[in-house]
Amino acid sequence: MSRSSPHPIQLQSMGPQDALLPLSPPPPPTPAIQNPSSNPWASQCGPPPWGLSCLLALQHILVLASLLCASHLLLLQSLPPGELSYSPAQLLASSLFSCGVSTTLQIWIGSRLPLVQAPSLEFLVPALVLTSQKLPLAIQTPGNSSLVLRLCGGPGCHGPGLWNTSLREVSGAVVVSGLLQGTLGLLGGPGYLFSHCGPLVLAPSLVVAGFSAHREVALFCSTHWGLALLLILLMVVCSQHLGSCQLRPCPWRPASNSFPHIPVPVFRLLSVLMPVACVWIISALLGLRIISPELSTSPDVPWVWLPHPAEWDWPLLTPRALAAGISMALAASTSSLGCYALCGRLLQLPSPPPHACSRGLSLEGLGSVLAGLLGSPMGTASSFPNVGTVSLIQAGSRRVVHLVGLLCIGLGLSPRLAQLLTAIPLPVFGGVLGVTQAVVLSTGFSSFHLADIDSGRNVFIVGFSIFMALLLPRWLREAPVLLTTGWSPLDVLLRSLLTEPIFLAGLLGFLLENTIPGTRLERGLGQGLPSPFAAQEGRLPQKFREKAAKEYELPFPIHNLRPYIPQPLRCLCPLPEDPGNEEGGPSEPGETADLLPGFGEQCPESRRELGSQ
Repeated sequence: MSRSSPHPIQLQSMGPQDALLPLSPPPPPTPAIQNPSSNPWASQCGPPPWGLSCLLALQHILVLASLLCASHLLLLQSLPPGELSYSPAQLLASSLFSCGVSTTLQIWIGSRLPLVQAPSLEFLVPALVLTSQKLPLAIQTPGNSSLVLRLCGGPGCHGPGLWNTSLREVSGAVVVSGLLQGTLGLLGGPGYLFSHCGPLVLAPSLVVAGFSAHREVALFCSTHWGLALLLILLMVVCSQHLGSCQLRPCPWRPASNSFPHIPVPVFRLLSVLMPVACVWIISALLGLRIISPELSTSPDVPWVWLPHPAEWDWPLLTPRALAAGISMALAASTSSLGCYALCGRLLQLPSPPPHACSRGLSLEGLGSVLAGLLGSPMGTASSFPNVGTVSLIQAGSRRVVHLVGLLCIGLGLSPRLAQLLTAIPLPVFGGVLGVTQAVVLSTGFSSFHLADIDSGRNVFIVGFSIFMALLLPRWLREAPVLLTTGWSPLDVLLRSLLTEPIFLAGLLGFLLENTIPGTRLERGLGQGLPSPFAAQEGRLPQKFREKAAKEYELPFPIHNLRPYIPQPLRCLCPLPEDPGNEEGGPSEPGETADLLPGFGEQCPESRRELGSQ
């Protein structure tokens, strides 16, 4: 075992041919200290070996399973005890199948970022509002070994015979959200809005995204705090304290040109898989069976099953489902745009161009339509916990995410295998989500340095956006009667939108950032980057800049079909002469407010250009 110096390790992104390429030039060699970012393992060309790729893919599957089981369990637990005409394992299988298809399409022709598609929690809040339920609360039980939830008992609660109808209505809302999200992506609206989202819009959204899951994390950790704390401790030790420890490959394995015998930071790369396996084994040895009976009691689950639309019944489209679907689409789009920006920043890539954002949201909408037609009560969106895993292990790969998509499709074809995911103890779900969400939260805080955080304008925007995005949902949960308009679909729409923290943070940040006047230097646009980052961009070789720009390009077969794409869809795939991907260039630090007239003029006396690339 060899140990390198504890310096930050820069993330590496996958090139156009899925090659592991450093996007920043290695520092000059020094005799005493070696930066881990210049380690041969991190800087060598070529994707990770298939064995390591399979382990990393299995690690992402565990994170996805935590989000998948948590969202389905909270939705099913919110309904009164009743009968379901099909197995809950088939619900998980249909969701896994749609997630696998959406992930594969996202990597191939979507945003092209190594993003795993999963049932986002942004679909859960409108689903709970649609079923006229409140978020469940944990009840302490003797021995702290089982999860008991306080269910809604009011007059708006559904009876036992309406389980299928309720889930069909939620599936209809998922279909509506997918259609709306896909239409917005095809029209290029998300890409246009994303170009007006600076650090003061994205950073509060990421901070609120990290905070928004704390209630669910506490709910699952409370089933057994001992196992949850042990898992969190092991993940912190493996990813941080042992992150720079490296192991050499087995000596009997022949070296190749693509992956020679070099040390591998195995503790950091497997900082989720190894702790989960250890805690799972410990819980089995102690005889602690802390699982959800709602998802696991399925004795007659088939081994092979082909998901297809109307397997149980068609989704139910009602005015209430339409209202919930609109809120799902808006919240999921806001969340996914934040995921794009976060993943691009972690992989040292330029900001995602508008055409990549629009393509990505279009295919996410297609995945949600597929999920709703298959009867799933949850759509698909870019997963914040999986992006947090990328930051935790400090590595991203298209090959790994391709394997994740294939594994999800395989699990979706076998409900019996999908049911194995429900055997994971509930505190493991809480611990995994807690650490990954904490990484997303910290990344959001680190994004504030791109703007002038000492500015009174920026301090107000950041504080107001974050606090109000956390205050309004809590306020409405405590006093839902405030939004009783007398028309049920409007009530569902308002309650769903105003209880989505990420949507509120993005909306408030976007409106304040683009209406309050401020200089480009103050807002962190272009030349507002700190001098070390700007200097690093200036030293970046031309070949690396070109490869970074090609990260968001379409694959080669579709790339040649761009001249034949109809004009209304050019926003998804710009022509080569379109400068949408170009970064840098002259920029003006004058006072601007993009959504207000009269503030677009630049101050001649403060004219300045960004340093030459």
